[in-house]
Amino acid sequence: MSQPDFSHDGIRTARGTAFRYLFMLCALLSILTTVAIILTLLLDAIDFFAQIPLVDFLTGTRWSPTNEPIAFGVLPLISGTLVITIGSAMVALPIGLLTAIYLSEYASDRQRAYLKPALEVLAGVPTVVYGYFALVYVTPAIDTILPVDLSTFNALSASIMVGIMIIPMVSSISEDAMSAVPDSLRQASYGLGATKFTVSTSVVVPAALSGIFSSFILALSRAIGETMIVAIAAGQTPRMIDLTDPAGMFINSIQPMTSAMVQIGTGDIVGQGPAYKSLFAVGLTLFVITFVMNLISELVASRYREVYR
Repeated sequence: MSQPDFSHDGIRTARGTAFRYLFMLCALLSILTTVAIILTLLLDAIDFFAQIPLVDFLTGTRWSPTNEPIAFGVLPLISGTLVITIGSAMVALPIGLLTAIYLSEYASDRQRAYLKPALEVLAGVPTVVYGYFALVYVTPAIDTILPVDLSTFNALSASIMVGIMIIPMVSSISEDAMSAVPDSLRQASYGLGATKFTVSTSVVVPAALSGIFSSFILALSRAIGETMIVAIAAGQTPRMIDLTDPAGMFINSIQPMTSAMVQIGTGDIVGQGPAYKSLFAVGLTLFVITFVMNLISELVASRYREVYR
């Protein structure tokens, strides 16, 4: 009797082991890249804080890294970032959520098959295109429609375009969360006489709340880190938020943190001076803000996630 041939089993085992190590290498590469970025930001930021006190950086209300008198207060940049984030949230969150409700509860399978990919095309548009569209078309249109003295570079048009850019993120993740809600909850509500609107807003949305909230936080994190739209359309005028004039926050030129980093990185400054090092300090601040927001998203999602069987 011939002996069984186990050579193929050995080949499959070796191949599986090779792929396992390859996948592990890819995972480690991603982690090492993230660690290298953090260390680069941290080390250069430490050099900056050795020259500029951390308290002055975090509490200063004036940002002027290249013009006299020199000042490195990051609050005006944070203010500009908050204005863009608030403005884009006012555009993206309601439109994205309503779109997700329609795709999940009202659209037929055929409509969803066309509408969802068409909506996600917005995520593939280069942000520089959004920026020039805001500058060339949105700003003149707003200036024509609204009776305001709108600056050529302003936060309003930049916020609108950033909001449009992050709509696919809100709608796609929210729609996935709503689609994961079991149909038994919907059918039970219909059996009690509820309308589709009541089921959508009072049953499906609360059941998918953790996923919806996560989509909000991730979209806002994306808005905070947006660079090209705000660099082109929002201007380069760091200013503090004037709570007594909320409309003035949007019609004037501002400078978010990402725009300031672009200005510093492309400017004619000394490579090892405090102005150049401030780029890494601002980048570290931006990283901490987005990291905290993503952490909050994970905590909320894990706290309110519904488990269905």
